[in-house]
Amino acid sequence: MTMTWTELKSDLATTGYVASDDLAMALHLSLALGRPLLLEGAAGVGKTQVAKTLAELKDTRLIRLQCYEGLDAAAAIYEWNYQRQLLSIRAAANEDASSEEIEERIFSEKFLLRRPLLEAIQQETAPVLLIDEIDRADEEFEAYLLEVLSDFQISIPELGTIEATTRPHVVLTANGARDLSDALRRRCIYSFVDYPDRASELAILNKRNPGIETRLAEQIVGFVQALRKEDLEKKPGVAETLDWAAALSGLGINDLAEDPVALQASLVCLLKTQADCAAIPPEVAQRLAGKAA
Repeated sequence: MTMTWTELKSDLATTGYVASDDLAMALHLSLALGRPLLLEGAAGVGKTQVAKTLAELKDTRLIRLQCYEGLDAAAAIYEWNYQRQLLSIRAAANEDASSEEIEERIFSEKFLLRRPLLEAIQQETAPVLLIDEIDRADEEFEAYLLEVLSDFQISIPELGTIEATTRPHVVLTANGARDLSDALRRRCIYSFVDYPDRASELAILNKRNPGIETRLAEQIVGFVQALRKEDLEKKPGVAETLDWAAALSGLGINDLAEDPVALQASLVCLLKTQADCAAIPPEVAQRLAGKAA
């Protein structure tokens, strides 16, 4: 029986991921249509966690390709184990093997180093393939990736074409480092992941930290929601909210107003640049804490 998008949303929540209706629908359509899911949004809003949670729900392997400037096919798809090939060539020379025999031996699959894209299409059970921060890779690699995602097969000159054993569930994330091509966008189901509203963030906090006191949880979420409205270089994401909650609980703080010094010091969990730390002096932190209360 096919799962509905509302059932998928409920299952996500059960594992601790509180998804918006738009995101749950996009993920549902991606799975139903067999199309990659492209998630855009600021860092820390939970894009990568979607793939991790999906792998948990599917009880399957998560294979991650972390993109970066200069990423090439050797790092993303495959490369040959040159050290083992060299050792094999030396051993074969002692056996008086022909050049054809040596070539056939060293260009076999046992000398192949599978990188994430090749690994993903050779799994017996469809994995979740997370292509993280695709906008950090260059346009040339993005174009090559389009071919892989269109055909789910990879050509290796020495071995021929390797077709997918199963089609992976593909999730791509982007933080806005550069504009993505229209061709990539057309092939994907798209969803913009924003910072959660107060109710959603409170639900996330309670699911991830069920032992936290109700009043403190409400204060934490209220403070972070207000902090994101300040003029900051890097607004805190959900991960920072969870870290801060854990830190406050560890410090034995049950009320944001009870220890201003400890509150200010604990903001290192939320503020990640010197400029942002300077932008939230004690008086501002107290103002935000007062609103949160």
